[in-house]
Amino acid sequence: MSLPLEGLSAIVTGAGRGLGRAEALELARLGAAVVVNDYGQPGRDGTGEASTGPAEETVAEIHAAGGTAVAHSGDVGDFQEAQELVALAISHFGKLDILVNNAGILRDRMVFSMTEGEWDSVIRVHLKGHFNTTRFAAAHWRERSKAAGRPVYGRIVNTSSEAFLAGSAGQPNYAAAKGGIVGLTTSTAHALAKYGVTANAICPRARTRMTEDVFTDVPATGLDPLAPEHVAPLVGYLAAPAAGRINGQLFVVHGGMVAVLERPRVRAKFDSKQDTFTYDELEALLTAHFAERGPGETFAAVEVLGLRRE
Repeated sequence: MSLPLEGLSAIVTGAGRGLGRAEALELARLGAAVVVNDYGQPGRDGTGEASTGPAEETVAEIHAAGGTAVAHSGDVGDFQEAQELVALAISHFGKLDILVNNAGILRDRMVFSMTEGEWDSVIRVHLKGHFNTTRFAAAHWRERSKAAGRPVYGRIVNTSSEAFLAGSAGQPNYAAAKGGIVGLTTSTAHALAKYGVTANAICPRARTRMTEDVFTDVPATGLDPLAPEHVAPLVGYLAAPAAGRINGQLFVVHGGMVAVLERPRVRAKFDSKQDTFTYDELEALLTAHFAERGPGETFAAVEVLGLRRE
């Protein structure tokens, strides 16, 4: 029996540790040849000397399990290095079929004290990094499709976060980047569908180097519900032929749970009784509508995640 991803090639960014590592191992287990990308900086804030070690360690694990992989230690936030990453997959495996964007950093601070550098660096790695790799993968698939005169096979799995959904207060840069990734994903899904490419995004919850100070309650025994291995199977599925009808979707995944989110829907609608609204009319309508809510109840915190904050 053939494996679901047999004959396909993949890129996984940020795959030296944590979620990316688990995802790369899963894709390889399912039969894909994998380019393991990781810039290799030791600090989760993107600081420290870059190293090829983390990417090479994941490649060694894949090889030990009988899989096929090659390491790449470039910076996906750099346009040229992202192009080189996609070119490596094509030259090494003959084509690229799957792109999993996972690489990221954290530089947390409240919005009133965040520096320009802290904002720019997180947007660069997360949002620009997702765009950079997507741009060159998309060009590859479009060129192949035009040459063949038919759709080809392409899968993009992007990494958003519940920080975007809930509006994480101490992460305005990270929340904005993750929200932007959802917009990039849906735009890409529309643009590339005719070429045979799907693009979806996940909001994973996992215990990794990025979240070690948030998810501190590690179970003493049994399976950790926040292990990255809970997230990897969904990525493997979305990369597979079986998920060909799934496009432009957003999933929350953790601990044996997968939720499919809807796009925002209209909760209430108001029509002016005149040609246009007046201040007094809006005050009467909207003040009454929001009278039972606390100021911390954003639309996402209540309607999407079911969180009520007074």
